[in-house]
Amino acid sequence: MPTHRDSTFEAKVLAVVRRIPPGRVATYGDVAELAGHPRAWRAVGTIMRICCAPTVPCHRVIAAGGRLGGYSNPLHKRQLLQAEGVVVGPRAIRDFDRVRWRA
Repeated sequence: MPTHRDSTFEAKVLAVVRRIPPGRVATYGDVAELAGHPRAWRAVGTIMRICCAPTVPCHRVIAAGGRLGGYSNPLHKRQLLQAEGVVVGPRAIRDFDRVRWRA
């Protein structure tokens, strides 16, 4: 399984996340699978945590089941998603199946 230091995997993850359209979300597991390592969802989380590139919409990557998951500023993540039209309930994305992006 790749680690966050595997630059090839990291590049694939960032490329996948850049493709998530506004108003849509993908889980850490979805991103890991699309990057070629379906069991590397934790590594995806680490990459999202350390990513500071403004061209990567990290806020669109969420936890399984539509939960918001970790983020350096959960309120900001909620606000960014809401600004894109994603309805965020108290604990999870509403209509998760409708806004979930799987390429």
